[in-house]
Amino acid sequence: MTATLPEIVSPEDWQAARDALLVKEKELTKAADHLAAERRRLPMVPFSKPYEFGSAEGTKSLLDLFDGRRQLIVYHFMLHPGDEAGCPGCSLVLDNLPHLAHLHARDVTLKVVAPATCAEIERYKARMGWDVPWVSAHGSDFTEDCGVGRGFGVSVFLRDGDDVYRTYFTSGRGGEMFLASHRYLDVTPLGRQEAWEEESRGDDGPGSWWRRHDEY
Repeated sequence: MTATLPEIVSPEDWQAARDALLVKEKELTKAADHLAAERRRLPMVPFSKPYEFGSAEGTKSLLDLFDGRRQLIVYHFMLHPGDEAGCPGCSLVLDNLPHLAHLHARDVTLKVVAPATCAEIERYKARMGWDVPWVSAHGSDFTEDCGVGRGFGVSVFLRDGDDVYRTYFTSGRGGEMFLASHRYLDVTPLGRQEAWEEESRGDDGPGSWWRRHDEY
């Protein structure tokens, strides 16, 4: 597809168009704030099964994954026993993670959990150059109990003393909120260059261009 470029206008007309769009951007920001508040008001469900996770430091419980903090975000990564490499989309998510010190400052721990063995996880982490903490759910019901199956997702847990509760889960396009790379692409005139986009300036399928960062 040959991209149709934006219209060329005067600086005055550009500013008027930009000001009109800014009104809508502010409306969207406020709507997102309200949605985040509604997300915080979700009820929670106990998660009390004695799960065991493998790690470089030995076997851990779900409570251990909090590292003493009150909140835990789990990224369910698509790396299964016998896989040669992890999912390109999940790998894109991990490449977009913030410095974890910013989460720790707000009493939040982030862990990546995969059904693969510890050895398979460490091999893929080394290839990708990641130092984010992972644990293995190999041999555990945790992935299934979170409703992930062989897919991916993000689960959020809250600790009240030694009691653990699940408060949130998302998957599918819900995962896009964790992709800073897409937020940058969405402000460019060519966008993501995927065919589904309104005013699309590309013909790629959704996510079809994603690669592990050492494969571009």
